[in-house]
Amino acid sequence: MTTLLAFIFTLALLIVVHEYGHYVVARLCGVRVLRFSVGFGRVLASRRDRSGTEWALSAFPLGGYVKMLDEREGEVPAEQLPQAFNRQGVWKRIAIVAAGPAANLLLAILLYWILYATGVPALKPIVGEPLADSPAAAAGFRSGEEVTRIDGEKVESWQDFHLQLLRHGFGAASVEVETRDAAGNIALRRLDLAGMDRAAFEKDPLGQIGLVRFSPPLAPVIGELQSGGVAQRAGIASGDVITAVNDEPVARWEEVVEAIRAHPGIPLTLELQRQGSSISIELTPERVSQGGQSIGRIGASPHLDPEVFRALQTEVRYPLFSALWRGVQKTWELATFTLEMLGRMLVGQASLQNLSGPITIADYAGQSASAGMVPFVTFLALISISLGVLNLLPVPILDGGHLLYYFAELATGRPVSERIQEIGQRVGIVLIGFLMFFAFYNDLFRLFSR
Repeated sequence: MTTLLAFIFTLALLIVVHEYGHYVVARLCGVRVLRFSVGFGRVLASRRDRSGTEWALSAFPLGGYVKMLDEREGEVPAEQLPQAFNRQGVWKRIAIVAAGPAANLLLAILLYWILYATGVPALKPIVGEPLADSPAAAAGFRSGEEVTRIDGEKVESWQDFHLQLLRHGFGAASVEVETRDAAGNIALRRLDLAGMDRAAFEKDPLGQIGLVRFSPPLAPVIGELQSGGVAQRAGIASGDVITAVNDEPVARWEEVVEAIRAHPGIPLTLELQRQGSSISIELTPERVSQGGQSIGRIGASPHLDPEVFRALQTEVRYPLFSALWRGVQKTWELATFTLEMLGRMLVGQASLQNLSGPITIADYAGQSASAGMVPFVTFLALISISLGVLNLLPVPILDGGHLLYYFAELATGRPVSERIQEIGQRVGIVLIGFLMFFAFYNDLFRLFSR
């Protein structure tokens, strides 16, 4: 239900904002708007305002439209001709068409402005021990260093580190990473990316260079227990200290996890300390599938010291007007990166697996809404940027396709012929159909490969 409601809210907000951009600028330019519809197809409900615009909710919800008075779509009374879209100057038509994508980008700026002004909780970009023989190990990264810049651009959080690495590293032979250790010493690390598997880098840039997020050593102390889980049924209690697994001493929580994961459906003996007394408990880890492999799980998590983990957290916050500028910068960065990735997909330099359709969007909407307001607002901003950029592509039937015709009209001094527009419409339908096919295919592949 959370996923469904979050998806409906996301679609409704982005569609209304996009179409309202068209509507407002059309009215400012003196064009009469006949219908403002959320959704396509049969009208389910509608009302008409004083200006004569019909506000409608239609049957198919994946989109919307603003229908304007236009001689190409029907006869227009002589007294209303000045209000027809096709009678407007080319610059007015450009403004009306561009207003939809612009509204989505402005929404993203507004959302980021709110986030940065109120503060965004985040994890510090502190790296753990790099994997052996990895680009990160060759570059000299050390556990506990905090990443401060990539190619001179400031890194604010672990999530930002991931994004900036993808932006600067995709297609580059190397990137320069600035780090700071606990003593405040600054170091420059040169990551060699030449010869890296680009498809794998797209999916997991940090994993490909051999970096993981820093995690403080965890003592083998039981924290929360899953209700009805293997550990709870076996009699393990919160606060128990695990000292050995199958007579093998353990000193870190990670050693306990490794032992349990390696014994799916196989009995284990745990030696525990509870209030000064030694206890021996036998249990059989539950067999679960993860990444195509069977692993063991007992339904227990480690005890986490709040003070230790508080030191790894940060808050990205700016003064009011600086937050607005940061929102503009963030929107520009993501918009240009989205456009770059689309271009690389078209020429085969990036995988089409990066395309996502409504199933994945619904999934992410539900996950982000469940995680809290900040993740959900961040998700809305990102999707709004994607919608704005997609609609600006020079593909007939999209806003960008109409803009292409109008700029051609500016260059030649005459409108593009109806015949060319008809051919363009057919080509546009094929291209959009192609993109939708791959988007749905990727959605289903992700859904059934979990």
